[in-house]
Amino acid sequence: MANHLKRTEKNEVYFITFTCYKWLPLIDKSKTYNYIHQWFSYLKMHNCDVLAYVVMPNHFHGIFHIQEKCEFNLNTLIGNGKRFWAYQIVKQLADLKEQSLLAYLSKEVSVEEANKGYHHRVFEYSFDSKICYNRKILETKLDYIHLNPVSGKWKLSNDFTSYLYSSASFYELNEPNEFISHYRKFI
Repeated sequence: MANHLKRTEKNEVYFITFTCYKWLPLIDKSKTYNYIHQWFSYLKMHNCDVLAYVVMPNHFHGIFHIQEKCEFNLNTLIGNGKRFWAYQIVKQLADLKEQSLLAYLSKEVSVEEANKGYHHRVFEYSFDSKICYNRKILETKLDYIHLNPVSGKWKLSNDFTSYLYSSASFYELNEPNEFISHYRKFI
């Protein structure tokens, strides 16, 4: 899943995925699903539109539009999001007294990372990103994101539209969501 981009195309729509370290259910364990909204506010402030998302127990999928006037590239936007979320996950795990898990995540930090100030390995190093070149690709990714909580091994909800940590209800039930911009505005 190592797909850092050398340069981000502005005015493009990206499907992105990043995962917790070794696919551990750290988001669920720390109960930090709603922390995503702080990152979405940051993205909006920096001219990146969130078109869709789902927060899973151990990973995140999103569809983002990078505006022309966005001063950051996709790597920076995702890196900052992962860093902010990781701090919250570690804080919550400490509050929940998950000492053995925190010790394990700390042990997984390399000497080089420790020298840079890292204390815990929360997310995998990289993320996956794909440009959604057309509406068909975007809608395929949108369906994948929204059905993820009820597909395969995941049975996180009886109905994908009622899964709380997703943009499915925005699209399927027309429920308001201050963080989401409809994809039809961009493709």
